[in-house]
Amino acid sequence: MAISQRILDATCGSRMIWFDKENPDVVYMDNRELTDILCDGRVLNINPDVVADFRDMPFPDNTFYLVVFDPPHLVKAGDNSWLAKKYGILESTWQDDIRQGFRECMRVLKPNGVLIFKWNEDQIKLSEVLKAIDHKPLFGNRRSKTHWLVFMKD
Repeated sequence: MAISQRILDATCGSRMIWFDKENPDVVYMDNRELTDILCDGRVLNINPDVVADFRDMPFPDNTFYLVVFDPPHLVKAGDNSWLAKKYGILESTWQDDIRQGFRECMRVLKPNGVLIFKWNEDQIKLSEVLKAIDHKPLFGNRRSKTHWLVFMKD
């Protein structure tokens, strides 16, 4: 698979974090496609370039310079709730899932590539996630319950 983009968003969802939601330098990936009307009338559109699981990405090793990993962070939400639709839900195996997703993100990064990891600790503390992934961030930022962390591939 020839990839011309330099960036992977491994869990793009509705591309909420992006200023340019159609950035041509980004491969937008998610494990689902969905269009729905939320309870407040807004349209939720999850339309990735690649439909794939972050635990088993269809890209060769050392492909991207930058990977964004913003996995689901909820283990409890109603199956048909707007939270579940917008963010997705973690399984009871969340530690293994996040660990495998992190490994996959590092695998597809080029040497010295950068991983941006976003986590909201509403239900699971960041300290528990860091134990599961067994990597230490270079630095990060926190706003309320949301953390942005930066990692670099050795």
